[in-house]
Amino acid sequence: MLSDKRKNHLHLHFLVFIGGFTAILGELISIGAVPLVWFRMLIAGLLMYVYIKFKKIDIRINLKTAIKFSLAGIIIAIHWITFFEAIKQSNISITLAMFSTGAFFAAFIEPIFYRRRIIWYEIIFGLLIILGVWLITHAEIKYLNGIILGISSALFSTLFAVINGKFVERYSASCISFYEFVSGVIFISLFIGCFGDGFDIAFFKLSPSDWKYLIILGSICTAYAFIATVHIMKHISPYTVVLSYNLEPIYGIVLAIILFPIKEKMSPEFYFGAVLIISTVILNGILKNSNSLKRGRSK
Repeated sequence: MLSDKRKNHLHLHFLVFIGGFTAILGELISIGAVPLVWFRMLIAGLLMYVYIKFKKIDIRINLKTAIKFSLAGIIIAIHWITFFEAIKQSNISITLAMFSTGAFFAAFIEPIFYRRRIIWYEIIFGLLIILGVWLITHAEIKYLNGIILGISSALFSTLFAVINGKFVERYSASCISFYEFVSGVIFISLFIGCFGDGFDIAFFKLSPSDWKYLIILGSICTAYAFIATVHIMKHISPYTVVLSYNLEPIYGIVLAIILFPIKEKMSPEFYFGAVLIISTVILNGILKNSNSLKRGRSK
C-alpha cells in the first residue's frame, strides 16, 4: 500500500504530465488557436460551475473584485491563445522551450507586485535563459514566429501567475477560476464578433476527433487540473509543486518526440539551448527553496 504522501506526490506528477499533454492536444486539435481557447474556457467554466454548486461554494463578490478577476481571465486567455498559436506556427518543442522563459519574466515581475528587491542570481539566470533562447533562435530561425509567440505566452503566463497569487490569499481558487473562465469566454466572444467570422454554423461544426480532444482539454487538462492542484497544495509544499511543474516542458517535449518524431526532430543546438533554459529554471527553484529554509531557521 502506498502512503498518503507518496500518493500525493504521484498525483502531483500526474498533473504535471497533464500539463505537458496539453501541448500535445494543441497539435492534435485542427481548429485555430482563438476558437480552441474559447471552447476550452467554456467547457472548463461549465464544469467549474457544476463543481461549485456540488460543493456549495460561495462565489459572491463585489464589482471591484469581479473586474480584477475579469482582467486576470483576459490575461490567461491571451496566454493560451499565444501558446496554441505558437504550436501551430512552429511545433511543440519550440513552444515548450520558450514557455520555460517564464522564470526570466518572473524575476522582474514578482519584485513589482510583492515589493521586493531583485535577487542577484536571478539576473545571472536571466542571462543564461537569454543565451538559451539565442541558441534556439539562431539554430531554428525558420520558427521565428513560434519563438516570439512562445515567449509572449510565457510573459502572459507569468503575469497571470503573479496576479493569481495575490488573489488566492483572499479568495477560494474555485471562485477565482470560475470568474476567470467566464471573463475569458466573454473576451474571446467579443474578439470573434469584432475581428472574426462570428458564431456561424461552421464555428460549431467540428470533427468528432476535435470535439473529443476539446472535451479532454477543457475537463481533465483545465477544470480537473485547477481543482486538483489546489487540493495537492494542501498536502505538499508550494515549493515542491512549483519545482515539479518546471518539469512540464520536459514531459511535453519527450511526449512530442514519441508521438510526432518527424515534425519534432530538431537540431543539436536546439536541445542544448532547451536544456540550458530548463536546467536554469529548475536550479532557480532549488536556490529559492534553500534560501527560504535558511530564513526559516534564522527566525
